[in-house]
Amino acid sequence: MPATTTSSADLASPIFASGAADAEVIRGLSLQPRILYATPEMADFVKTGGLGEVAGALPRSLRRHYDVRVLIPGYRQVVDRFDHIPVVAHLRGHAGIPPCDLGLIETGDGLKVYIILSSDLYQRDGTPYGDAQGDFRDNDLRFARLSLAAAELTGGVDPSWSADLLHLNDWQTALAPAYLEWTGQRVPSVLTIHNLAYQGLFPSDSLGRLGIPDGAFQMDGCEFYGHLSFLKAGIYYASHVTTVSETYAREIMMPESGCGLDGLLRTRAAQGRLAGILNGIDESWDPRTDPHLATRFEADDWKGKRANAETVRRHFGLAVSRGPLFAIVSRLVHQKGIDLSLSAAETIVAEGGQIVVIGEGERRFETALSDLARRHPDAVGVQVGFEEKEARRMFAGSDFLLMPSRFEPCGLAQMYAQRFGSLPIVRRTGGLADTVEDGVTGFTFGEASQKGFLGAVRRALDTFGEKKRLNAMRRRAMSRSFTWDGAAMDYSALYARALGNGGGLRARTV
Repeated sequence: MPATTTSSADLASPIFASGAADAEVIRGLSLQPRILYATPEMADFVKTGGLGEVAGALPRSLRRHYDVRVLIPGYRQVVDRFDHIPVVAHLRGHAGIPPCDLGLIETGDGLKVYIILSSDLYQRDGTPYGDAQGDFRDNDLRFARLSLAAAELTGGVDPSWSADLLHLNDWQTALAPAYLEWTGQRVPSVLTIHNLAYQGLFPSDSLGRLGIPDGAFQMDGCEFYGHLSFLKAGIYYASHVTTVSETYAREIMMPESGCGLDGLLRTRAAQGRLAGILNGIDESWDPRTDPHLATRFEADDWKGKRANAETVRRHFGLAVSRGPLFAIVSRLVHQKGIDLSLSAAETIVAEGGQIVVIGEGERRFETALSDLARRHPDAVGVQVGFEEKEARRMFAGSDFLLMPSRFEPCGLAQMYAQRFGSLPIVRRTGGLADTVEDGVTGFTFGEASQKGFLGAVRRALDTFGEKKRLNAMRRRAMSRSFTWDGAAMDYSALYARALGNGGGLRARTV
């Protein structure tokens, strides 16, 4: 334990006492429950993956039933979007967490977004989490500030609005329910785990500067094998925990996928406090209306789909072909099974297929894919980096999507692909198992092995030669609905339960 620590009594209040009475008045006047959606990224401003997409879509889907506001850090990518950000509150410092201002803006469609204004913490080059040298060394402070700000917004720091419930996302916001607990605030919280593998682990000497009480650093608290775990704190203190698919919720209760937290997650499930709620995708993923496509099309308009394929081939410098076109739209990392895709590439090319790749990640995979493209310049095209317009055209033009993830909490690419008539080839894990029907809307395999994946690829190649079956699968895939309506209903039921308003839990607990 660090020499400088904080007791529960020390935490009691300056940060929450101011405005607490006003917050109760605000709650009493509210016609709709007030939900604060705290997230480290949001597609409107900055995203590194699926969380950003979810944070841009789910709060908007919830606005029909709730007064929803979003909280994000004021990264450079956020602040530079505005000439002026009105400040609505000043947030005091706490322990080593610096004070900051809280801004409030409104998006074009009326969604209100709080922005934490702290240039020292957030306005940096790189991603929200790091730069070319790796993760930022003060990420514990940066995201404790985010978590603490979320907790403070339940206590009236904004004189005009106070949250009735916190919806938190991943480790970067997971200390919020802990700060509420340590200060005696009885405000419900829902923590969504988008990827259990990222836990926010820091040395124990972070405790003092984050204002964490002595008694919390134990197994029943935020301690994880001698380290501070933001995510464990969230799982332990939050009212409810959700994951982004039902299958992933079951998987993380097992030692193989539980990342050391499976025991605590089994306890939460036994208490009825763990549920899987499948993510959705927004309505822009529609080949009939998408302005990014070379040619818009619908089911049975296979000529329109071929036109997009031809555009993709030209973009990547591939030969004209009537063979199958396979796409990889992914972070190029081990989790995504990029090595498995590489192992199947020679078979695909030998069978007359072509492969197009867009994404970035581990240097070894970027290099291996670029080498593959050099060996087969007419059949393999690789673009390191990401461009959404080109990604959408790849979904529209490809016949198959290669997505052999070793684990996948939810996954969005397989949903995008189906809406555009590209049949996913996926491992039966997490959200992939919940969204791809083998032999109907795509192809699935079990063991994360070269043999298992290649078997699914060969079935796809065989199907490509049977046009009647291929087109039937395309129609079924394109008819799938992955809207946010279902997820919004599930979260509404969960919020009602957390707020004590009854209405049993529609989202199935596990």
